[in-house]
Amino acid sequence: MKTDTQLQTDIMEELKFEPSINAAQIGVAVKDGIVTLSGQVHNYSEKMDTERAALRVSGVKALVIEIEISLLDISKRTDADIARAAENILEWSTFLPNNSVKLIVEDGWISLSGAVDWQYQREASVDSIRHLMGVTGVINDITIKSRVNSSVVKSAIEAALKRRASCETQEIIVNVQGDEVVLSGKVHNWSERDLAIHSAWCVSGVRNVEDKMTFA
Repeated sequence: MKTDTQLQTDIMEELKFEPSINAAQIGVAVKDGIVTLSGQVHNYSEKMDTERAALRVSGVKALVIEIEISLLDISKRTDADIARAAENILEWSTFLPNNSVKLIVEDGWISLSGAVDWQYQREASVDSIRHLMGVTGVINDITIKSRVNSSVVKSAIEAALKRRASCETQEIIVNVQGDEVVLSGKVHNWSERDLAIHSAWCVSGVRNVEDKMTFA
């Protein structure tokens, strides 16, 4: 198991390795495997990339985000400009049915709502607009239409884990209650955890995935 000092060093190196991040502006503090990221970035996309880079490092138990977004003058946009740009992107996206997602913009924050068939559509909606100039945050309130059979969902997730994962992930327990999936058991790193969660979301009709997995 890594010490807090080793984990801090690894995260700082990972941030430097990621070209979309200005690592010099990010502070990293670690205590008992819980990582606090602080500092200032110039756009929402860089903030998200910083969080994702930290989670890629083995040994991270949890993240605390204290990063502020300070938009450069050249990047500032009115809410109306942001709304028009975001609407155009969603309208021209091939992964979304027409008019399935609505948005509201307030103080640079985009709130997404509506209903889609798959989790990847929810995630892609955020990814498609987070790079827009002027965006300071995205709230994803898009829901997933429910049409599931609990036993079929459980079998599909367990089969996906066997196909995709190493033997260690056989310690993951899958419970399905209606259209909600609860994952518990042991994982060894965030990659295994993300793999299990992604596998659950890949099953049609799953509306919520609750993560109760712990680190071995």
